[in-house]
Amino acid sequence: MTGKHRVARRTKIAMGAIGLAIAVGGLAVAVTAGRTGEASADPADPSFFIDINKVPAGNNVNAALKKKGAQGSFTVNCGTDADGGHQNPDNFIAQPGIKNGAQHLHDYVGNLTTNADSSLKSLLAGGTTCKNGDKSAYFWPVIRVDRGDKEAAQQKNQKAQQQQKGKTGDVQQDKTAQDAQDAQEQRNSQGQGGGGRSGKSAQQQGDQNQNGQQQQRQRNQDQQQNQQDQNKQGQNKNQNQNNQDKANQDKANQDKANQNQAGQAQQAADLGGIQGANKEVGDNDGTIIEPESATLKFIGGGADNVVAMPLGLKILYGDAKQSTNGPANARPSWTCTGFEDRLTDLYPICPAGSKVERIHAFPNCWDGKNTDSANHRTHIVFANQQGKCPQGFKNVPQLQVTLVYNVPQDVQQNGEYKVDAFAQEKHNPRSDHDDFANVMSKQIMGRLVNCVNSGKACAE
Repeated sequence: MTGKHRVARRTKIAMGAIGLAIAVGGLAVAVTAGRTGEASADPADPSFFIDINKVPAGNNVNAALKKKGAQGSFTVNCGTDADGGHQNPDNFIAQPGIKNGAQHLHDYVGNLTTNADSSLKSLLAGGTTCKNGDKSAYFWPVIRVDRGDKEAAQQKNQKAQQQQKGKTGDVQQDKTAQDAQDAQEQRNSQGQGGGGRSGKSAQQQGDQNQNGQQQQRQRNQDQQQNQQDQNKQGQNKNQNQNNQDKANQDKANQDKANQNQAGQAQQAADLGGIQGANKEVGDNDGTIIEPESATLKFIGGGADNVVAMPLGLKILYGDAKQSTNGPANARPSWTCTGFEDRLTDLYPICPAGSKVERIHAFPNCWDGKNTDSANHRTHIVFANQQGKCPQGFKNVPQLQVTLVYNVPQDVQQNGEYKVDAFAQEKHNPRSDHDDFANVMSKQIMGRLVNCVNSGKACAE
C-alpha cells in the first residue's frame, strides 16, 4: 500500500482520541480525520527546491578546508544499505532508549545492531557491514519519492475551494432573507403610525382634563414599578453573566482536557513505528530511494595533524529540529554530482547527467575528555575556517559522508522528493542531519590517523 492511498495516520489518531475522551466521561473531541482511500498530501513546499545552476559556485567551505593542513584520507567501505535491511526510526544518541523516538526513518551502515537501546557494550558485540571490521554506527534519514503528493495537494485545494464557495452561497441566502424580513417589519411599523398615535393622544387629553391627579399618581406608580423592574433585570443580568462566565470556564477546562487527551493520543500514534510496505513513519510517506553510493571518508578538516578519536565518541551533524532550535546547527548539505564546489540548504534540481548528492562534514574539534555531552554537541565542535580548534580542544579526523541518489529528472522538477523529518519540519531540507558513533578498534583508528597525517589516500 502506497503513501498515496493509505489510511491517514490522523484517522487512527482521531479514533484513539475520541475513544479516550468517551472513556473518561463522554467528552466530545473535535478532530480532523482522513478517510479511507483519500489521497494523503504531505509534499515538500515548492520553495524548498532550487536549480543547482543558481547556487553560487565556491561556497562549499568543506572544499576550501580540504586544501589546508594534512592532505591524507581514510575511506571505509561499509556499503549502502541498498536492500533496506537495516532501517528504524530510532536514535540512540539523541533519544536514547526511546523506541521510534526519531519519528522518521534512518538508513544504517556499519554496525548491524544499532537501535534505540544501543550502548558501547552492545555495539562492540555486534556485527558490521564494513569490510575492514569497523563496528562504528553511521546513520542518516532516508529520502522518499511520492508522485502522489501533487495530486493529493490539488484534491485538497479543490475541496477547500468547494467548501468556501458553499459557505459564500449560504451567507448570501441568509442576507437576502434577512433583508426581506427587515423590509416587512418596516412596513408594519409605518402602518401602525399616524391615526393610531392621534387617537391615543386625544384619549390621553380627555383623561387629563377629567382625572389629572389620578393620572399623576398612576405615572408615579409606573415609574416606581419600572425602577423595581430595572433593578431586578440588573440582578438577573449579573446572575446570567456569572453563569455564562462559569460556563465559559467549564468549557475552557473541558477543551483543555480534550486537547491534552488528543495530544497524548497524537504523541502515542507518532511514536507508533513503521507502517506498511513503504515503511512510513509519522507524516513521512512515499517510496524510499536508497543511495547509489555512500562514501565514508575521514580527512584532516584543515588541521596540520589529527589525534585519535576516543572509543565511543558520539557526533551529530546538522539539526533534525532546526525549526524549533534555530539555525545555529543546521548546515547546507545538498548539491549535485559535478557541482561539489557549491552547497545549498535547498533540494537541488540537477541537470541531465548529474545526480542528487548530500555531503555531511562532521564537527572535528574534541574537548579531549568527553565522548558525549548533555546536548550532544558541546563536547565536539567545528574547526574555524583556518582549520583551528577553540582553546582546549583537539583536532580529530573529520568524517565526511557523501550520498549520491538517482532521483528521476521529472521528480526533481516537480518537487516530488523529500527527506524524512520530524512533522514540524515539513520536510524542510535544512533539517537534513547525520549521526556517528565511533566503535573502531585501536588498530583501525591508528591506521586512520597515520593515513591522514602522512598525506596518504587509504581505503579499506
